[in-house]
Amino acid sequence: MAVHLTFLHWTYLVFILLIMGFMVMKRDTSLISIIGIFVLGLIGTHSLVHATAGVFSSLVYAIGQLLDIILVISVIVALSSVMTKTGINDIMIRPFTKLIKNPTLAFWVIGLVMMIVSWFFWPSPAVALLGVILLPVALRVGLPALGVAIAMNLFGHGIALSGDYIIQGAPKLTSQAAGISTSSVMVASVPLVIVMGLVTTITAFILLRRDMKKGRLTVSDSELADINNQEEKMSPLSKGSQHFFALLIPVLLILDVVGMLLFHLQGGDATALIGGTVLFILSLIALTAYKNKGLEKITDYLIEGLQFGFKVFGPVIPIAAYFYMGDTGITQVFGNVLPHGSQGIVSDLGAALAHSVPVNPQVAAGTLTVVGAITGLDGSGFAGITLAGSIAHLFGAAIGHGIATLTALGQIAAIYVGGGTIIPWALIPVAAICKVDAFELARRNLIPVLIGFIVTTIVAMFLI
Repeated sequence: MAVHLTFLHWTYLVFILLIMGFMVMKRDTSLISIIGIFVLGLIGTHSLVHATAGVFSSLVYAIGQLLDIILVISVIVALSSVMTKTGINDIMIRPFTKLIKNPTLAFWVIGLVMMIVSWFFWPSPAVALLGVILLPVALRVGLPALGVAIAMNLFGHGIALSGDYIIQGAPKLTSQAAGISTSSVMVASVPLVIVMGLVTTITAFILLRRDMKKGRLTVSDSELADINNQEEKMSPLSKGSQHFFALLIPVLLILDVVGMLLFHLQGGDATALIGGTVLFILSLIALTAYKNKGLEKITDYLIEGLQFGFKVFGPVIPIAAYFYMGDTGITQVFGNVLPHGSQGIVSDLGAALAHSVPVNPQVAAGTLTVVGAITGLDGSGFAGITLAGSIAHLFGAAIGHGIATLTALGQIAAIYVGGGTIIPWALIPVAAICKVDAFELARRNLIPVLIGFIVTTIVAMFLI
């Protein structure tokens, strides 16, 4: 049964619209996010002191939620720096240059490789594994860093994660909520994942090529200089050591993949394994390259990585803090301010929407897409997909069929939004590795993903 929406719910929704409006106008959202948190705290606690303190506490909470991503990005950037300065990166990317000859091949090859790797241990670790190696290759053949980020994001956090056919975390959660088998959701999702994937990636590629031809997106001279200058500099490593590490690094990362499969490591655990391995690789390269100064160099590279990580996350933390208020964050920061029976502000809004529309296949499909997208606004992708499953069961039971298709549709919408391809803080891993602005990447993905939602929802109407 849907919880009665309160003034707190409507206020949260108003500030979501305000934040989106600021993003459309390409203005910074930090202040509006902070004000939104304060107003929610004031409404919930009726205390100026608690509302003011909650603004700071919400940022602490958001940093806690994002800290593992910040750290793994930081150590990956640190490794990337030492690999570039020692010439190892150049040795590693040479095989890819034989396959990737132009921007078009770069976009599709990088995307497909990202999708395949993401199926096995999810996109965030896959970004860490592939970004360091594939980005320089793409830049050299003329694909801008933003194009690399789009490919990795749509194929990884979009196609691979929305289906999740290997690890099966997403379909397991949605199927349990819908009261059907995991396999039925996976089977029903196949045509929808294919349609959504094709529409989004092809649309994104067309828009990308258009802007490249018009000169709006280019590979800057500084980006090429950063790569080419390394070839002219004397490396502190011998040629033999460069080739040794160029072989050792992928071997160790492949062993990480094997370990993830053997020990069933997923999500944060998989990311942590990558992060730990990267730290050991970084230390070994620094000690080998810089000999007696290696100990100090390890710290220098870590500081460089951490500076980059927190610089990238700085503008994201306030807006992430606000959207965390839509889930369990608000109770963690302000205490029990939600009405009795509430599953969280975002879940309540989604449930209210589902209970306020008539029931037929067309409305059901459209509603599941909207509900899935709304539940993805918290930026996790997985937090709200159980709601999508339960609403799919509700509509499917009323219609008499189509529960699996509706469940798969809600799952895809939630993952594409929150998993994510259009929520800036969910884009941080890709944006950081590719050194592009997460908000710009979100704006680039918005039109392809919205078109994908429309087409996929229409297809789902015929499959219900």
